[in-house]
Amino acid sequence: MALADVSQGGTVNLDDFSDLIERPDGGIRRDAEERRERLVVPPGALGRLDELGEWLSAAQASVKVRAIEQPKAVLFAGDHGVASLDVSGRRAGTAHELVRAVLDGASPVAVLARSMNVPVRVVDAGLDCDPELLPAEVVRHRVRRGSGRIDVEDALTPEEVEAALRLGIAIADEEADSGTDLVVLGDLSVGGTTPASTLIAALCGTDASVVTGRGGAGIDDLAWMRKCAAIRDALRRARPVLGDQPALLAAVGGADLAAMTGFLLQASVRRMPVILDGVVGAACALVAQRAAFRAPDWWLAGQVSGEPAQAKALDRMALNPLLDHGVHVGEGTGALLALPLVQAAAAFAAELPERPDPTTPDDGGDTPGTPGA
Repeated sequence: MALADVSQGGTVNLDDFSDLIERPDGGIRRDAEERRERLVVPPGALGRLDELGEWLSAAQASVKVRAIEQPKAVLFAGDHGVASLDVSGRRAGTAHELVRAVLDGASPVAVLARSMNVPVRVVDAGLDCDPELLPAEVVRHRVRRGSGRIDVEDALTPEEVEAALRLGIAIADEEADSGTDLVVLGDLSVGGTTPASTLIAALCGTDASVVTGRGGAGIDDLAWMRKCAAIRDALRRARPVLGDQPALLAAVGGADLAAMTGFLLQASVRRMPVILDGVVGAACALVAQRAAFRAPDWWLAGQVSGEPAQAKALDRMALNPLLDHGVHVGEGTGALLALPLVQAAAAFAAELPERPDPTTPDDGGDTPGTPGA
């Protein structure tokens, strides 16, 4: 399958990604580990930054790491019908308000990105609002208006899943082609943690109560019980299609989740590293891992979000979060906070000098037995 075929409208067969995605270069990583042993800073003194530097070497296929110069935050936006059950701290159908806050520079991720000089791209995959409320470059990708109420109906039709996957793949190609060398991936959704938790519970074979959290906006105990019941009912609909990832996304996902899944898979094909944020990104990553087991080698977990479903998904993928600051605002904020760590690891790996070789004569010093000046 040519990569262009998918973004131009061909049928997306997720199984093809298993052949398309290669692991980061293991030989380069071993060479980077050996070089790390020779640096002036003792091995282990930089903690996880050593591991990150070696990971970047393998991802870039270069023993000496290149600086992260063109990172970008990419945020997929969507509304979820299940939010009408009052399972979210925000009103159903108001994800466009989150988008507007980002565009106006008034949200946490926008403030942080501005301070770090990181551009932010918002992609409307399934917002439930009039397109005129937002700029054309945001809404032009929309697959559908909102997603179905997953406890009683499918989130998407098979055709909409196809379109959403192709959208994510196309966005990944656009970013890779434009020179983006690392993506901070986030979501702007209302009700999104409910389908995300459902996907994780289904793929990890666990119960609703184990994965149900309070969401980025925070909910009280009654809302938590409603959310748990919604996930329980959605799980009954998810289990019969567990072996078919597009069908699973259609049943209990959403347009933004399907697009993020396609994005993660194609980013791995294009060898473009991604920092994941919270439970929504973790759910999409878990679906993508089912399609291509090598794909998680291209991802980092930015932070602990406090969502129990995220912890289960990251454990299943063997991804260890970089930060645990108690940040659960969502929108990619936690992943963006982790970016400076990755950039620092790249700088150390690229710029720290090696120790002088003791077997090499020092031409600049006095030779033994010769008086100094």
